[in-house]
Amino acid sequence: MDVSIIDIVFLGGNAVAREQLKTLTEQMYYILLSLISPNHGYGIMQEVDRRTQGRVKIGAGTLYNLLSRFEEEYIIEQISEEDRRKTYVITQKGLDILKEEYQRLIQLVSDGRCFLEGGKQDA
Repeated sequence: MDVSIIDIVFLGGNAVAREQLKTLTEQMYYILLSLISPNHGYGIMQEVDRRTQGRVKIGAGTLYNLLSRFEEEYIIEQISEEDRRKTYVITQKGLDILKEEYQRLIQLVSDGRCFLEGGKQDA
């Protein structure tokens, strides 16, 4: 099923949301990583740029759309607002999703190593 994060709200189903969030886009992954500690929109963009050495770009529209969707799904929560600057942090649900994605990515690398380097697949 090819469903975007935006479609989750329109479809209105938790099952669809859970299915979609089994794999995160790079932007989604890095946004959640940057919210392990409280952060605001511009700070998130700077953190993603720094962590990825500019490889992953997140436009303001994409960022604020994802923050809104994540907040609606209780993946992140807003913890403060000062002078129109909203600060967010990841929730336990969001951390669980992030950890699942991390494990999935480890498995991808392991599988790739097995095929591309002729290595032994990790157990």
